[in-house]
Amino acid sequence: MVPKRHYCIPPLSRVDLEELLELVEDMRYFILHAPRQTGKTSTLLALADKLNATGKFRCLYVNFEPGQTAREDVPEAMRVLLGQIAEEAEAVLGDEFVSRTMLDLLAKHGGHGALNVALSRWSRARKEPLVLLIDEIDVLLGDSLISVLRQLRAGYPKRPRGFPHSIILCGVRDPRDYRIFSTSLGKNVTWGSAFNIKAKSLRLGDLTHDEVRSLLGQHTAETGQEFAPGVLDRIWHLTQGQPWLVNALALLACFEDKAGRDRSRPIGLAAVDQAKENLILNRVTHLDQIAIQLGDERVRRVILPMIAGSDDARYTPRDLEYVRDLGLVAATGPVRMANPIYAEVVPRELTLTQQSVLESLISPTWYVRKDGSLNLPKLLESFQGYFRENSESWLERYGHREAGPHLVLQSYLHRVVNGGGRITREYALARRRSDLLIEWPRPGGTLHSNPSKHVVECKVVGDRSGLERVIREGLQQTESYMDLCSAESAHLVVFDMRPEKSWKDRIIVRGPEPGQAPITVWGM
Repeated sequence: MVPKRHYCIPPLSRVDLEELLELVEDMRYFILHAPRQTGKTSTLLALADKLNATGKFRCLYVNFEPGQTAREDVPEAMRVLLGQIAEEAEAVLGDEFVSRTMLDLLAKHGGHGALNVALSRWSRARKEPLVLLIDEIDVLLGDSLISVLRQLRAGYPKRPRGFPHSIILCGVRDPRDYRIFSTSLGKNVTWGSAFNIKAKSLRLGDLTHDEVRSLLGQHTAETGQEFAPGVLDRIWHLTQGQPWLVNALALLACFEDKAGRDRSRPIGLAAVDQAKENLILNRVTHLDQIAIQLGDERVRRVILPMIAGSDDARYTPRDLEYVRDLGLVAATGPVRMANPIYAEVVPRELTLTQQSVLESLISPTWYVRKDGSLNLPKLLESFQGYFRENSESWLERYGHREAGPHLVLQSYLHRVVNGGGRITREYALARRRSDLLIEWPRPGGTLHSNPSKHVVECKVVGDRSGLERVIREGLQQTESYMDLCSAESAHLVVFDMRPEKSWKDRIIVRGPEPGQAPITVWGM
């Protein structure tokens, strides 16, 4: 991010700058962490500029990511990392001390000592205290990471004259429960034991609602292009302030969309929603990382029960901390997805194979009436047959008894999106249900001008709850959600997963009772 070229929120306004400066002044070694593409690097670079501008410190930002390629070859990793420090020191501070001495230090002290000695001698060689900002620390692997942390810890008592005055380690995770597998030791080593000198662990948060409004307002101020009413709130709702997502939606809507480049036309809701869909369909790198993370059992232990709204979650506190640090779920409060875009990406990624199979089975034509309206009952009736014939093979793939049926249904209903509609997913742990809101253009209308709204709520009959009880609770919950969304119809889908139940008993359809809310119950 270059402020002269990009719209931006001043990086240091997003942190407690007073606290950061106080920690540096007090010679503290501490952690700054946040999910990827949240603004960590911009914050560190701005902090380095501020500290250097005081003339009181020599502050150097250095990125340790290149050391990842050395894997657990400690001598090679230290050669790369010292090279990074030497290059940055020469370019930013005009200081050649490390570049002149690093080869001799590597030869004399080896990989497990060269970094410590280099930082010790460099600190003593200059009058101003040295502050080191190390980015991407957690991409280093195994013994290489352990060696870096232990060399920093060993030098800590020598500060400020004999070692850096203050060090900030920056990465994705809060390292308090980090486990590093050491090949040489053949076991895990906790980050805490390797770096037990940290004073504090700080997290960089997402943008606030006001910051999103300010950021997008910079575009209007520079180009004169307005955002239509409701658009700024829509961007905030979809992203919940995740910086990369905010930027990506605005970039697509304002610069990559041909109509959006016409500055005389305001950016409308349709442009933002299409930008969101394009991000997901194109599986951009940021969102593709979610697919990789979903292969991690720690992530699945949190995410799969959430999709089912289950209160039978079996994750550990460390699992939850890990998923929060990745930015997949909200950093605080109830366990829920971090934002609606991630909430849509996760089930799409989990059901990608199934969706590709269904592409050839479901045409958008047969569930759309002649007037263009959505025939959702016909689609759900078809799903009953599909689930009966195919559920066993698909459910085994998802590895979670309650989440599996929800994912199969969401994959099937995704045809609605391909046909021109929209699905909003609401799920969180311990809700005992999963809510879907389907929106479809009315005849002659558009998706953004008073679309028809239909609620689909999913529940699973467990071993301890009977069918009628689940239906009774589900009808109450569905009616409440229906009222909240101003939906005109609703469907309660109940999956009876008890093995003793035959399909003949499972397949049911119950229309709305006279005088009751228009909710149809589909059992399977």
